[in-house]
Amino acid sequence: MTNKTIHSINSLSDLRNYVYQTLCNDHELLMDAFPTSESILKRGKSESCGVMFCLHGPRAVKYSAIWEKDKGRILFYGPSGKRYHQVELSKIVIDI
Repeated sequence: MTNKTIHSINSLSDLRNYVYQTLCNDHELLMDAFPTSESILKRGKSESCGVMFCLHGPRAVKYSAIWEKDKGRILFYGPSGKRYHQVELSKIVIDI
């Protein structure tokens, strides 16, 4: 599993783009060829704690990433559900 720190994500839009580009690059998928979905993750009934991103690839294969708001990191998962990559964010300025 790889681990690195990034500094350039300042909005939810930046986060979406980074996750999409990373998933496409990691799995050799064409950019803009596959749809994505996202779900806000909540702790308890109302407090949002992150976002789960899902890229719907070829032959119904799904690739995902979870942004953990409190820990300031993004966890990337392959189609088998195994985590293969982790990115630490240097500062958290994203609000959901």
